[in-house]
Amino acid sequence: MLLALTAAVAADRLMLRRRLLPKLFESAGPEGGSTSLLLPRVRRLAATGVLFLVFWIAVFSPLGSLGSGQTIDVDRLRTPQLFLVHVLLIMAMAAWYACGFVGGSGARTSWSEQFGLRTQQPFAELGLGVVAGLVTWLLVLILLIGVGVAIWLLGGADALPQEAPAIIPWIAALPVVLRLALSASAGFFEEFFFRGFLQPRIGVGFSTALFVLAHASYEQPIMLLGVTALSLIFAFLVRWRQSIWAAVVAHAVFDAVQLVFVIPVALRFAEAAP
Repeated sequence: MLLALTAAVAADRLMLRRRLLPKLFESAGPEGGSTSLLLPRVRRLAATGVLFLVFWIAVFSPLGSLGSGQTIDVDRLRTPQLFLVHVLLIMAMAAWYACGFVGGSGARTSWSEQFGLRTQQPFAELGLGVVAGLVTWLLVLILLIGVGVAIWLLGGADALPQEAPAIIPWIAALPVVLRLALSASAGFFEEFFFRGFLQPRIGVGFSTALFVLAHASYEQPIMLLGVTALSLIFAFLVRWRQSIWAAVVAHAVFDAVQLVFVIPVALRFAEAAP
């Protein structure tokens, strides 16, 4: 909770420094009366509270189980639970936007521009995202193989993952349609929050750190190298295109390749190995 609160306050301060806080968070001055002084503070505090909750639940709370030996009980896991974090992200975005813009004179730009959703070339973004997703998958694969080989050559074979977390084969056994839906949901909602909302407001480094920590509960350090590389590539796409759509598609394509092709094949290979 303390880490989540620290991150939320730091995010608020960074937005203030970058002059990216909504105008409704700014006090009108003493001449406006006590309401004009209090209401902006309440709005800003509520928005920071929203960030605290989403950071706590989606980013820092899962870290509490690291090293404890606790694992997800897949026998009690239900498919809708896989989408709960994505629902939380979109609800947090809506709540933060409501704190900053609803009931006032409006935003300087539309809500779609606020979160990187506007683009003049949707089909170009789609095509670029597909290519970027496939290239990213290849680059991350080469990176992880290289790191794994280096660790093995240095005599650290025991540090390499010996088996996949229980949730990975569980997801790989889901119907293809559900795996594609999960890939599309992760691509949109995670990019919407981490790249569309956080990145321009708190920077690439901070948003990437939060994105990586949100994936740390798998307890696979080497995997986190891949997640970091993914986040930086997606961050570059968003900064280059000034829109999240190429990154959304690239993220969805990457996850779909992993969930539909790579992981099932790898698991079958592992089962067949002596």
